Amino acid sequence: MSSTKSRKEIITDKLYYPIRISILLSVVFLFIPNLNPARISGMINKNMSLFSAGISYSSLTAEFGRAFRKGWVEESSMQLLFVSSMAMCLGIVAFCVSGCMSLGNLKFKKTGNIIGTIGCAAELAGIGGIYIAYLQISQTAKPDKIQPVFPSGLLLILIITLLILLISVIQLVLFPKLSKKSRFEMPTKYRLFLMLMPFLALVAVFAYLPLWGWRYAFFDYKVGDSISMENFVGFKWFTELFKNPATVRDIVRVLKNTLAMSGLGIATSWLPMAFAIFLSEIKNIRFRRFVQTLTTVPNFISWVLVYAIAFCIFSTDGFVSSIMVNLGIWDQGVNMLMSGDHVWIKMLGWGLWKGIGWSAIIYIAAISGIDQQLYEAATVDGAGRFQRMWHITVPGLIPTFCVLLLMSIANILSNGMDQYLVFENATNQNAIMVLDLYVYKLGIGKGAIPLSTVIGMVKSIVSVTLLFAANGVSKLIRGESIV
Repeated sequence: MSSTKSRKEIITDKLYYPIRISILLSVVFLFIPNLNPARISGMINKNMSLFSAGISYSSLTAEFGRAFRKGWVEESSMQLLFVSSMAMCLGIVAFCVSGCMSLGNLKFKKTGNIIGTIGCAAELAGIGGIYIAYLQISQTAKPDKIQPVFPSGLLLILIITLLILLISVIQLVLFPKLSKKSRFEMPTKYRLFLMLMPFLALVAVFAYLPLWGWRYAFFDYKVGDSISMENFVGFKWFTELFKNPATVRDIVRVLKNTLAMSGLGIATSWLPMAFAIFLSEIKNIRFRRFVQTLTTVPNFISWVLVYAIAFCIFSTDGFVSSIMVNLGIWDQGVNMLMSGDHVWIKMLGWGLWKGIGWSAIIYIAAISGIDQQLYEAATVDGAGRFQRMWHITVPGLIPTFCVLLLMSIANILSNGMDQYLVFENATNQNAIMVLDLYVYKLGIGKGAIPLSTVIGMVKSIVSVTLLFAANGVSKLIRGESIV
């Protein structure tokens, strides 16, 4: 009997591998527009995913206003489509909960299988509703206007759902009965893993999923077109970077601005550490907290509001001009924001004002981790305040500084865009144009999406290369690495 029970446990444990893979695939399908089972009409945006279709009815029916008015499509069909999409989204959420609970003990696993079965019921109901909505719009009097499309992703999700349902039922049959005293238990390593999962999901969605857009670099794509082998051009846009003299000149100018501003940022990267050291030396706790709060708040102010503040201070009718005119130093107000002189220094100054307090937080945390006995021993030996700072605090912060410095070197081509976009004007355009702003203007402003994608790809590759190169130098010099 014990061998039979052991064999059942082995079978149920092995069955979790295909069910977890199926759950991951269903989550991926949730965000891929090409596999959206809710796209049953050509009037539905082809870039819409199942997730968008299940949470936004207005986006789903954005192009159906005329069809509703003319009676080509009944609004009830689209409402059924929206509800069905929402049911499928909820079913996938139930799959995720079931997969997470499968890492626990028997009670966790059994409860997770029940939730997974309920999710399968929601998925099947959603699939059925989408199919009914497809049949309804297929019978319209104006099929050429509505463009009914049978969603290819519907069959894939149906197969995955039936697989999860079958495995869940088999596991429920094979699971032994639970005792009344059994509790929900899960190993610590799995609990920690599940706590990390939301952050991994955010990284996957916002950092790795956008890499799917790199495919635009290999097609002659224009806004509104579809990607197919007809407009496939291979490495045309990569060679375009070097063939077109105007593009080469622009990129050289942009790289000069980018490297100069990033270089100034790296050269002043020690300032947050120095600020944190001096801030920690303030003995009055209330005053120290006041200064820290006052210098941290600007980080949470958007660059649009920062420019509004700068405009109030440095514009023609601003604070500085008004004082200088009233004192008789200037004959008339001067708009200092419209000057193209010393743009790099100005941007550095605004960046330091906005971010130095926030950047110092990690150093303040590192200072609190330094052994206080070192300070006490140094005081007994007669060391003064600045000697303790130089010989204890600074060496204690050097590892943190080196890690942040390596990250800054890796991101030397990534200055961001917001600051330079709001401060840009006709007089400083040549000096303020950094790579991120150039890619934005090239892709959104001029519609050159393939070329801007190529530049973004090259920037990412260079950044990764610089990261590993800087890490290698750190390992060679300090004997420590961060990668």
